[in-house]
Amino acid sequence: MRALAQARDVLIRWREEPVSFVREALGAEPQAWQAEALNALSSDRRVSVKSGHGVGKSTVDSWALLWFMTTRFPAKCPCTAPTLAQLRDILWAELGHWHGEMKKLHPVLANQFSIQSSQQDLRFVLTAAPTESFAVGRAGRKENPEALQGFHAENLLFVIDEATGVDNIIFEVAGGALSGDNTYLLLTSNPTRVSGYFYDTHTKLRERFHCMTVSCFDSPMVSPRYIEDAKVAYGQDSNIYRVRVLGEWPTADDDAVIPLNLLEDAIKREVEPINHMPIWGLDVARFGNCRTALAKRQGNRLMAPIQSWSHRDTMQVAGLVMHEYENTPSNELPSEILVDSVGLGAGVVDRLRELGVPVRGINVGETPSGKDRFTNLKAELWWKTREWLEDRGMRFRSGRTSRVGAAANAAGRSAAEDVGIGRGVGTQRTGQALIGGQ
Repeated sequence: MRALAQARDVLIRWREEPVSFVREALGAEPQAWQAEALNALSSDRRVSVKSGHGVGKSTVDSWALLWFMTTRFPAKCPCTAPTLAQLRDILWAELGHWHGEMKKLHPVLANQFSIQSSQQDLRFVLTAAPTESFAVGRAGRKENPEALQGFHAENLLFVIDEATGVDNIIFEVAGGALSGDNTYLLLTSNPTRVSGYFYDTHTKLRERFHCMTVSCFDSPMVSPRYIEDAKVAYGQDSNIYRVRVLGEWPTADDDAVIPLNLLEDAIKREVEPINHMPIWGLDVARFGNCRTALAKRQGNRLMAPIQSWSHRDTMQVAGLVMHEYENTPSNELPSEILVDSVGLGAGVVDRLRELGVPVRGINVGETPSGKDRFTNLKAELWWKTREWLEDRGMRFRSGRTSRVGAAANAAGRSAAEDVGIGRGVGTQRTGQALIGGQ
């Protein structure tokens, strides 16, 4: 009986002291910012953390889940992120790791819980009462608006990982559940988008949240080399550095066409493939800093990361594309290869046509279909790409980290700017290759 009373006293203390729980139940030492976030969750109940890359956001999310479910009954913990794969591979992996650490220190306590992780089902349950106390992972996509809906319990904790990528409809549908008196809410994310619910928690809803900004400089988990590499590659004034290192909101000119968040969201999301015939887009450069880029698209997805080459003349480019064409399986061959035929691209079009390849030149300086909105076809194509990204119906393949962007001035002319990033989408040339296939 004495042992039972002592255990009860420890749980009561842990309920008010999440940092003590992490130290004593999990054997971990939180970073200063993680300790602040956990204590604020206990006292203020609503915490929103924007941060740089790799500082330990998912770790603190998993600690919060274990703390909440261990010290409360009944307890329900709906968790969401932009994709189910992200929840499974990151948050549920962290949860499984720390549940394992708990087993080493407190096996009797840890064995009260079981974790489930499959392609479609993510759950962490109190084994004796799996319908009364559990954490569940659901993708926060536009097609799944009920991800956070319908949860009722004496103790509720919502955990939103990579919150800036979760569609606003998820929060709208959840409605009152997020603001109930018995509700705790933890949002963590890189701050890639200056709109949406996560952005609102740091601006117009700020008084209702304990808001934190955590830079890579604040975390011993981030190597100085990562910070220095980001500074050299992108510059301290770039949006990539602001978001990924400083944990600050991106800045962009009012005329930015493709902002950072649209590209990052297109990499993370899952879409139902549209089985159209493949199309390739080619944008030709010659020498200097520009690179020739080849994008292979089928319907609403890139079939492979965008390929690029530098220091190739037009005949060499034609040879490279012909090599790609000849080594492509017959069921993946493009119905057309669309080439920006302004300038150097015209020679590549002529040579590929001579070789019998289904090629078509696109003169982006031609009159656009929307004459009242755009000066030329190039500006129209960039804007259509933005609208396509906003519709959330397409997905990029993850590849080399690089930049793509465009800005259209008041006259409707298009120009490349550092206003967006994406893995698998490169400089202006790779952006041109992508939109060439629209």
